[in-house]
Amino acid sequence: MPLTKLTKRALILIVVLLNIGCDQISKNIVRNNVIPEDYIEVIGDNFILTNVENTGAMLGFGENLPPIIKRILLQGIPVIVLLVILYRTLLKTHLNTTLSIAFAFVIGGGIGNLIDRILYNSVTDFFHIKIGFIKTGVFNMADVSVTIGALIILFISIRYKNLEI
Repeated sequence: MPLTKLTKRALILIVVLLNIGCDQISKNIVRNNVIPEDYIEVIGDNFILTNVENTGAMLGFGENLPPIIKRILLQGIPVIVLLVILYRTLLKTHLNTTLSIAFAFVIGGGIGNLIDRILYNSVTDFFHIKIGFIKTGVFNMADVSVTIGALIILFISIRYKNLEI
């Protein structure tokens, strides 16, 4: 049964808010309970909990940019982009529901990291995974949200080539 426009919009907003909430709560717990740069083995050397403040973007990109350029690239442009994507996702109620939820994950994760950048001038990262040859950088729940959303969008885009995005 298809969702009504109002129900679909509410679902999108709820998913966005849940992603922001999970991200901000987890970062707050880490900021208050994990010493910066600490290295806590949760599951052996495979799953590490730490507390790293990233003043750049992914993997530290833009860390050494002049402050005004950094503010424009890492705060101004993302605010505009996320608001446009949120507006378009809420407006296009005929979009595939899974695709709408995927966009909500990207938006929620993006806003979660933006909150950190605006309030703290850095993003709190705390997960690090090493399994065999697979090693991640240090990341947070917002990054997980954005990645899940992006993978779903990619999968749907490949699977349903004629689907309007």
